[in-house]
Amino acid sequence: MKNHAPLARSCRLLPLTAALFAALPALAQQAAVKDAGTLETVIITATKRPQPLQSTPIAISVINGSSLEEANVNTLGAVTAQTPTVNFRTNASNKDTALFIRGVGTISTSPGVEPTVSTVLDGVVTSRPGQATMDLLDIDRVEILRGPQGTLFGKNASAGVINIVSKAPAKATERYVDLTWMQGNEHRIRVGASGELSEGVLRGSISGMAAKFDGNVTNVADGSKVNGYDRSGVRGRLEITPNPDLKVTLLADYMKANDDTPTGVAVGTTTTAYATGTVTQNPLFAAAVAPVIASPTNRQINSDMHTRVADTNSGLSAQIDWDLKGAGQLTSITAFRAWKNTQFQDQDRLGTVYKQFSGVHDRGDLDFEQKSQELRIASPKGGFVDYVAGVFYLQAKTDEQYRRDVTRCASTTATALPSGLIPCSAGSTTQDNGVANYGIENTSLSVFGEGTFNFTDALRGIAGLRYTADDLSYYHGRIATATGVPGVGATRATVTGSTSEKAFSGRLGPQYAINKDVMAYATLSRGYKGPAYNVFFNMGANQDNVLRPETSNAFEAGLKSTLMDNRLRLNVALFKTDYANYQANVPDLVNGVIVTRLINAGDVSTKGIEVDLTARLTPQLNVSAGLANIIARVSNFTCPPAAAISCNINGKPLPFSPDWKGNVRVKYTMPVSDAMTVDLNAEYNWQSEVQYDLAQSPDAIQGAYGILNLSAGLAHTGGWRVALLIRNALNKSYASFLQNSGNNINRYVPRDDQRYVGLNARYDF
Repeated sequence: MKNHAPLARSCRLLPLTAALFAALPALAQQAAVKDAGTLETVIITATKRPQPLQSTPIAISVINGSSLEEANVNTLGAVTAQTPTVNFRTNASNKDTALFIRGVGTISTSPGVEPTVSTVLDGVVTSRPGQATMDLLDIDRVEILRGPQGTLFGKNASAGVINIVSKAPAKATERYVDLTWMQGNEHRIRVGASGELSEGVLRGSISGMAAKFDGNVTNVADGSKVNGYDRSGVRGRLEITPNPDLKVTLLADYMKANDDTPTGVAVGTTTTAYATGTVTQNPLFAAAVAPVIASPTNRQINSDMHTRVADTNSGLSAQIDWDLKGAGQLTSITAFRAWKNTQFQDQDRLGTVYKQFSGVHDRGDLDFEQKSQELRIASPKGGFVDYVAGVFYLQAKTDEQYRRDVTRCASTTATALPSGLIPCSAGSTTQDNGVANYGIENTSLSVFGEGTFNFTDALRGIAGLRYTADDLSYYHGRIATATGVPGVGATRATVTGSTSEKAFSGRLGPQYAINKDVMAYATLSRGYKGPAYNVFFNMGANQDNVLRPETSNAFEAGLKSTLMDNRLRLNVALFKTDYANYQANVPDLVNGVIVTRLINAGDVSTKGIEVDLTARLTPQLNVSAGLANIIARVSNFTCPPAAAISCNINGKPLPFSPDWKGNVRVKYTMPVSDAMTVDLNAEYNWQSEVQYDLAQSPDAIQGAYGILNLSAGLAHTGGWRVALLIRNALNKSYASFLQNSGNNINRYVPRDDQRYVGLNARYDF
């Protein structure tokens, strides 16, 4: 029997926390107030130069690093819960993850397709989606640029950009230790030091982290806990300022992770076909997975394999900023990044091989590296034209080996069990495998520029253009021990292919300052995502074709306002974007095993309204909220030849895009003495129903849900802070991904699938 005492204790904490929040008005009256309290000005680098958020004509969400630390948010996947216009696809391997902005993203394991959402780390583009899953460490802010950003950020930003900016080294010496313990034997330690190493010339910082979580899913085959992680990493930054006009910034990071996410947890053993609604019962699978009982809240698996992924991400970069004495600023960013990934997946999701169910085990090894160079110039501000112009070069190379081992006992002579399952008799099993070696090499060269034309003090015009030249090549070969092996294509001699594309993207529109506190803008944007090859384990002759580039045309109108004497920041954006040659995965069957095929799926569109609000209602009370109504739909789906799905999905929702998503965060800080303060935090994230499958499987729909997180912290001017954390206080179970696996429906279990509590302690010295 499970021990429910920790949960019972967390339940008893809820009335206390509620009482604290209920007492806020009285506490506010008792607190001594010396000033009215206003919002801080938010400075961003979304236009590749420092600029206030409220004067930037782009829909942008900004999450500062201190908020992430207080909320114990450590990955981009967790950040998406706080941002209504962003969603995240999880999977058993981070190689299969994806980010979505305004309902659009790329779902593919192929190294031959680039993401629709670009992730930029301290000015360096990460060209594969899996690179963006690294733990966040010493972050100053995360900027989320919504909509096509094809001018300044390039070809793989046709839906948006996530710009991660780390903290700069401090002038005075700073050190910290941050410890977190969470229910379920999850713990994390972060340490860091920062300061001046040589007066006026050299500053540096270094930080490290280590974290471990046993997991919240039980494998009944051996009693182990899975769905956890073991991660560690280090990040260093050095700033050299030999003279006032020149600064050199050197950055290095290394992150290592070992996660054991299962290949799905069974939630149902019946499947419903789209669009007929035909229900297929799979009682044999229900018997095979026993004693696990499939249900929407199931947190058990029965697997004979330790599903896991080992992952390392590392990078080096050098940024040079040179003030040209009234002629602008020249910036150079030279970078190298590497990514290695080894994954083990149990595709049959069972603990025993039967005549009806083969054992299917996968191993994939990935070796990736990229080199990039950006050189740009930013004009001095204040003239008729403020501009940024530059050139960008990226070279990336991926080599992968993927192996699938299949165990069968078709010739078994064993007697059927009462359930109908037929075990394997002695000597009846056969072992087969397929091994594929494949890879991608791509280079991209672009020239870009964007200017702001200051017609008057109030009226400005924005015009930007980018020219991109892409070269993409691939190789693929596979050796199979037999034909007709479940999930394994036949032996295939190595084939190669290559393509090149040239394209323009850009942005154009007016910006008008209605008064000193309110600014309006409207822009037309063109986004571009390069050509692709669907290079994967079961690649066959029907996938050798090149996918056409994906393009987007977007209209956006926005209003940015700072009201109530700088106590309230309210930003609103309306948008509509049409995508042509949308690159997407659709399910297909290979020898009875569901795989995915990357195709040009046709045309899709997304439109809606976004609202961001930040308010400092009193010096003690801060509220931030966001709401998005995004209608992301298939406009005209292109059916691939011989695809095993219905093509009647026009008008249907894009995957991972709820129509409504909102977030509200309340923070109240009150002094309890001259040296001590208490802060109370409540955050509620809600989203409407979401479809996880482009093929519109009725079983892949997650209903609407909301997650409430609470915390209470005690801080001292001596540099220490302790906090009580309650995650998913309302104990709401949900799926971060639902998938039809042929004879069952499985889900991916998020960390906050049930309520849990924890403690955080930090000491700055």
